[in-house]
Order: sequence, then structure tokens, then C-alpha cells
Amino acid sequence: QVQLVESGGGSVQAGGSLRLSCAASGRTFSLNAMGWFRQAPGKEREFVAAMTQIGGFTNYADSVKGRFTISRDNAKNTVYLQMNSLKPEDTAVYRCAASRLGPGPTTSQYAYWGQGTQVTVSS
Repeated sequence: QVQLVESGGGSVQAGGSLRLSCAASGRTFSLNAMGWFRQAPGKEREFVAAMTQIGGFTNYADSVKGRFTISRDNAKNTVYLQMNSLKPEDTAVYRCAASRLGPGPTTSQYAYWGQGTQVTVSS
């Protein structure tokens, strides 16, 4: 099994930045991809970004392209989400997820999930 712990959430004004971290532990050698999803009140969970553990292939939702950057430090088993130019609509609970499959946008391919961290963007 794999355990994921997120950190870095908080409150920021529109236009500001935050960096989320996700530390993985357990059987991380079995993972092929890690990513981020978010869910705002009254909305369905949506894909944000993901990347492969080997090769660094990345995948971003259109809504965050050019603003968010996903990266990782394999030595630390940690994935990051740098969020710049934040907008109020980015407000949500962000969850880290890990998959033995690829960095796709569907939730079903991610078997492991973190507890979530709140991101609030005010105007």
C-alpha cells in the first residue's frame, strides 16, 4: 500500500501563489504516476495535474495550464504543485493521488489518495 500526506494549503489573495507538497511512503516503487485533484463545494472532483514517476511526462487541466506546475523529487518521494496567479475559482480541497497506471485525468485510475488540503483564494 501507499500513504500520501499533503501539506502547503492555506489562504491567499487572487494573483498570489502557493506550493502544495505530497509525500508518499510505503510501496512507492509500484507507482507510475502521481497527481492532483481538487473539489470545490457543490462541484465534482476535477483533475488538476499529474506526472509520471519515470520520464517526467506531465498532464494538466486546461484551466490551470500556464499557471500551475507539477514537479517531483523522487529521492524524497515527494510531488509538488506550484500554483501561481491564483484565482477565486481555484478555491477547493486539493488531494494528492497516486496510480500504478499513467497520468490520466480520470479518478478511477488512482488507487491511493491523500487526506486533502484546503486552498482558499480571495479577491
